Amino acid sequence: MENVVQKKILVTGGAGFIGSNLCEYFLDKKYQVVCLDNFATGHLHNLKNCLNHPNFQLIEGDIRNATTCMEAVNGVDYVLHQAALCSVLRSLNDPVTSNEVNVSGFLNMLVAARDHKVKRFVYAASSSTYGDSEGLPKVEETIGKPLSPYAITKYVNELYAEIFSKSYGLETIGLRYFNVFGRKQDPNGAYAAVIPKFVMQLMQHESPKINGDGNYSRDFTYIDNVIQMNELAMLTQNPEAVNTVYNTAFGDRNTLNNLVTYLKQYLSVYDPEIKNVVVEYGPNRAGDIPHSLASIEKAQRLLHYNPQFSLQKGLQEAVGWYWEHLK
Repeated sequence: MENVVQKKILVTGGAGFIGSNLCEYFLDKKYQVVCLDNFATGHLHNLKNCLNHPNFQLIEGDIRNATTCMEAVNGVDYVLHQAALCSVLRSLNDPVTSNEVNVSGFLNMLVAARDHKVKRFVYAASSSTYGDSEGLPKVEETIGKPLSPYAITKYVNELYAEIFSKSYGLETIGLRYFNVFGRKQDPNGAYAAVIPKFVMQLMQHESPKINGDGNYSRDFTYIDNVIQMNELAMLTQNPEAVNTVYNTAFGDRNTLNNLVTYLKQYLSVYDPEIKNVVVEYGPNRAGDIPHSLASIEKAQRLLHYNPQFSLQKGLQEAVGWYWEHLK
C-alpha cells in the first residue's frame, strides 16, 4: 500500500491561545506541524502536549525577522498565520510595536509563503476591521473606519493579502475573529481577554469590573468553532471560497452582563460562593465598539461552516478547563 505523504502546516504564534489549540488539533489529525513563536505573548506550557510529538517542530523566532520567516516556511504546504499583538488597548499604548509585528511581520510571512510556493495562506483577521460601521449583523463586504491602531493593522493585512493573491497567485483566506475564548486563553497580564480575566477574578471571589454599564454586546466565539473555520479555509476546494475574508463567529450576541451571569452560574457548580460575588462597573474603554454581531452566512455558503458551540456551551467547557488548570 502506498504511503500517504503527510502535509506540513506552519502555525505562526503557535504557542499562543489560538495557535496552540491549532497545533494540537492538526497533530491529532496526523499532519506535520511547525510552530513559530517568539514567546512575547505565547507560553511554552501551552505546547506541553506537542513538544514530544514526532511530527512537531518548534522554532523560536520572530516574524519581524525575514530570514526566520523564510526558514520556517521552507517545505510547508499551508500557513496558519496567528502571530500578532492582539489588543486594542496595547495598540493605543504602543502603536509602533503593534505595527511592526502586525504589518511588517505579516508582510514578511506573505513574502516567505510566496517564495516557497505555499499552497494556501490562512490568516487571523479581526472583527475590529468593522470599526465605526454601525450596521448589524456585520457583513464582510461592509466595513467602517478603524477605531484603533490595532484595527488599522488588521485591515492592512487584508489589503496585503488581496494584493498577493492578485499579483502573485498566492491563495489567501482571512478569518475575522470575533471575541474568541476557550481553553489555554491567558487570564494574566494587562491585556488579558475579558472571559479568562473574569473567570480568574470570580474563582478568587474578586469583583469583575465591567467597562460601561454592561449592555455592550459581543459575538463570543468558542475556540472549537475557530478551529473548524481554519480547517475549512485551509482545505476547501471551492475556487469561489479563496482569496477573500470570512467572519469567524457563532452568529449570536450576548451582553457583558449576560456573560457574567453565565460565568457565575457555571462556576458556582464548583464553588457555590461565587454566585454571591458582586460585579463592579467603570467607564467605557477607548476604542471599544458598543455592539458586535457577525453574519456567518458567507462562511456557511462557501465553506459549509457549521459552528457547534454557542456562548453557553463554550463557557461550560471553558469553565471546566479553567477550574482544573488554574485552581
